[in-house]
Amino acid sequence: MALDERDGWSDDDLLALYARGDPVAARRLTLRFTPVALRVAQRMLADAAEAEDVAQEAMLRLWRMAPGWQPGQAKVTTWLYRVVANLCTDRLRRRRTVPLDAAPEPEDGDPGVAARMIAADRAAALEQALAALPERQRQAVILRHLEGLANPEIAEVMEVGVEAVESLVARGKRGLAVALSGRRDELGFEDG
Repeated sequence: MALDERDGWSDDDLLALYARGDPVAARRLTLRFTPVALRVAQRMLADAAEAEDVAQEAMLRLWRMAPGWQPGQAKVTTWLYRVVANLCTDRLRRRRTVPLDAAPEPEDGDPGVAARMIAADRAAALEQALAALPERQRQAVILRHLEGLANPEIAEVMEVGVEAVESLVARGKRGLAVALSGRRDELGFEDG
């Protein structure tokens, strides 16, 4: 079966096919999930090399657990977010400090140089402010506002109640507002 014929297949179906040794399913799952794992890890760790290691480890764990996967009990993406978050948490704990380095520039070639510089400054300021948040608040804000997950799914990923997620997100947003307050002019925001 050609790769494009499996584009409409569910994550559970592809995982079951992979568990039976299907290399096309493995490729499709890799294309589907590696960018997600990498993106979340980069945001949580603010370190591209470490994020790549985390994404690779998360995918290895996906391959190992595939034969025992029980479809319908949880979403594969929820499982993957939890694994990535746990791996990042482990690395952050070993690190004990979070670097406040600037994030890389977004890869959008359309805006001019000034717009790219402003966007890079804004992204760096956000990444810096995110890095300064307590770990659980940072994780909740990333999953909610940068990854677009719903609160119930975040609760499942973080293994807390929905109310706790709401509280973590709210406190995280307040922390970001405090960290970024007074920087409107510097970041190119105009009042109005």
